[in-house]
Amino acid sequence: MAQPPSSSPSPWVILGSIPRVSALADGGDASVALTAPPRASILTVSPRVFPEPPTPHYFPFVLTADPSGLLLLQANLRRDPTQQVIDRPGCQSVSWKFNHPRYFVIDATAATAFHLPDPEGTTIQHQALLGLLASPGGGGHYMVAELRPIIGCDHATLLCFSTEVGEWVAKRVRYPLPPRPLVPICVVSYHGRLWWVDLTWGVITCDPFADEPVLGFVPLPPEKVLGCREAWGVADKYRYVGVSGGKLRFVDMYMGKRSRARARGGGARTPTVSVWTLADPHSREWTLGQEASFAEIWADESYKAAGLPKKIPTLALIHPENPDVVYFFLKEHLFGVDVRARKVVECQVYGLVAPPSICMASRFVRAWELPRALSSGEWCNGMDLAESANARPYTPSPGDYHLLGNTRQTFIG
Repeated sequence: MAQPPSSSPSPWVILGSIPRVSALADGGDASVALTAPPRASILTVSPRVFPEPPTPHYFPFVLTADPSGLLLLQANLRRDPTQQVIDRPGCQSVSWKFNHPRYFVIDATAATAFHLPDPEGTTIQHQALLGLLASPGGGGHYMVAELRPIIGCDHATLLCFSTEVGEWVAKRVRYPLPPRPLVPICVVSYHGRLWWVDLTWGVITCDPFADEPVLGFVPLPPEKVLGCREAWGVADKYRYVGVSGGKLRFVDMYMGKRSRARARGGGARTPTVSVWTLADPHSREWTLGQEASFAEIWADESYKAAGLPKKIPTLALIHPENPDVVYFFLKEHLFGVDVRARKVVECQVYGLVAPPSICMASRFVRAWELPRALSSGEWCNGMDLAESANARPYTPSPGDYHLLGNTRQTFIG
């Protein structure tokens, strides 16, 4: 059911992870064009934040969108190849750097961008292990923290930058996971803690403000834990972890390669979307809530009215207030489904800056609950930024719109 774009205020938006780069009329560092879901709201950053023309390999990227109005952004710039020697206890290795990642905290209400200093003697290891959390003491303070595990080791480093301290501080933490490569995809803030998400295995959590942080691990439901390297590079097309209705939710529609091929070929089995809930932030067990097969969703009159083809979509996100509603990408459209009712409730052309629809995954949008200063501001009717690009043939190359970083997958035995 295609609905006309809305300019009405909404308490939340779907923020595109890849912003535009353009000089701003007011001379600020950032601005946000807000539009109600399911259209995408678009961040624009100035050339001071990203001074090069973006490409599919080098582009700015929103890592987290906090309800305080703060955005954590990586600006990954091109650089000439540089050799880097890595010293570890009992091991020395050499790597090459082909990029220069910089990190900013953007205050969307003030239109400012703070360039985070580089940690002394080191660099950020992986963008998907970096999260932001507003200070429980308020006052506009926040902390940016990166989890640095060494696989097979019983400890890790939590590298923290707090605006109250003004510099990076390394905290040693016990690492509670068995030896298995971590596949980071994002960091979620929830209940005053950070939650590092591996969509194949589980979620690591801790309070980075604690003097002696303690890491906890919440595995995915046993039947949903995947084998090592299973769904490598595609997990965030079919899985998502985020906050909805004040609780942490896990959304799953992963079928495996053979099942997806049968479904695409018109086989009897179609994917099922399920929504799991973590009862509270101290729990380790997920409870299955809503579940529906796409055969049921496709059969409903609302799906026919939306004019969508009966094809397996890509998972986008969950509604941050209503856990019954899950959003999906299909070609250039973003549509919401009430999983419990098995009905399409919203459908629009989404209008992202990038990437093309063939590359879409859940990491390219953020469910952003807005602070009052933004939600009461000016709203637009949506932006037609990516439709023309999606209409052109596009063959992604290795590394296009990739996650950047090294999870230090060294096994210590």
